[in-house]
Amino acid sequence: MAGAKKAEDIVILDMRELCSYTDFFVICSGRSVRQTRAISDDIRLKIKKEGSLPLRLEGEQQGDWVLMDYLNVVVHIFTPDARDFYRLEVLWKEAPRTVPGEAVQA
Repeated sequence: MAGAKKAEDIVILDMRELCSYTDFFVICSGRSVRQTRAISDDIRLKIKKEGSLPLRLEGEQQGDWVLMDYLNVVVHIFTPDARDFYRLEVLWKEAPRTVPGEAVQA
């Protein structure tokens, strides 16, 4: 989904063994605030068509870090500077990573 709006550096972290509030983090980057908003809009519209809305949506106004909470999946969309600052992949380095398109082990 995020790739449709040219999201970059998409990473999926398996959080099932590390936290109780979600199963997966999807982390990606947009080159600008405008692109992070476009990625967020695209994800939200596609998932809405499947019948789900985010439980929480934060950061769209500022656009440097958009957080979309779908309970089992939390999507983080960053500008490059914000992603470098928050470094979620480093913070959760023990989480198994999945490359989009690969199967996730249940």
